[in-house]
Amino acid sequence: MQRRDFLKLSVGTAAAAAFVSHANAQATSQGAVKDIRVGYQKTGVLVITRQQAALEKHFAPLGIDVKWVEFSSGPPMMEAMNVGSIDFGAVGDSPPVFAQAAGAAIVYAAGQPITNGQGILVPKDSPIRGIADLKGKRVGFTKGSSAHNIVVQTLEKAGLTYADITPVYLTPPDAGPAFANGSIEAWAIWDPYFAIGETKQGGRILINAREVTKTNSFFIANREFARNHGAILQQIIDVTTAAGQWAEQHRDEVAKSLAAVTGVPLDIQTVAANRANFVVGPVTDDIVTTQQGVADRFHRLGLIPKPIVIRDIVWRNPAA
Repeated sequence: MQRRDFLKLSVGTAAAAAFVSHANAQATSQGAVKDIRVGYQKTGVLVITRQQAALEKHFAPLGIDVKWVEFSSGPPMMEAMNVGSIDFGAVGDSPPVFAQAAGAAIVYAAGQPITNGQGILVPKDSPIRGIADLKGKRVGFTKGSSAHNIVVQTLEKAGLTYADITPVYLTPPDAGPAFANGSIEAWAIWDPYFAIGETKQGGRILINAREVTKTNSFFIANREFARNHGAILQQIIDVTTAAGQWAEQHRDEVAKSLAAVTGVPLDIQTVAANRANFVVGPVTDDIVTTQQGVADRFHRLGLIPKPIVIRDIVWRNPAA
């Protein structure tokens, strides 16, 4: 994938573009940080962090504002981070692979193993009963997202190739209606959309991601922000980690927080919260190895134009 193709993935860059002029004005050198721009999606630890105003409470005494930018998926978030519109955000495993291959200015700041909450749905009355039945079918997912990786690895599990399906590249808000009206025959997706598909759109789980492969999500930082403001980045990670530890023990309250911040109904967010992992930790050697496998697989399939080395962009706190 060439850089121009990566840019085409960024269907949500309109949201990011609104912040570009501000980003250009902000000092990104060794000067003081005036604000921190955080990208988030409709689920996960960052939603909890926002609902608790944990970052705001931590950084207010330092005179630093926290601004939040919502994205529908990871690829547009990575593009926004590349151009300096946001400083920090959470995504699945595939978006940073595509971004690194396109030369994006990002680093892996922290990791989070994913144990549940994503997979492939089919309609309840669908004749698709096993992975092999996906052959020749229209499968919807967001290009360059974690769902993309799940599709690829699921096909391999059944001895199928990427050419055996018809990929239909859709953002989650577009894929939901397409799944409901039969325009796509299967939908690879993550929570809370995964739960919406199950409970509101007549979906049946064909396969859970955990049945196919180990998956991780990541907390990504803009490369220059990490280089110039490592102490601030570490504090962001520490606050986020603490929010995750709280969330592990308070899932009912997590569901309420997710619903309040995202507007997704409480019953949907309850399903998502009860099966989510909120533990945040370092990008370990095991996580790097798993992520390298994702990158190598995408290169082998021609989905990224060149091999990449994940470890090259793993951030380590110089003060640690």
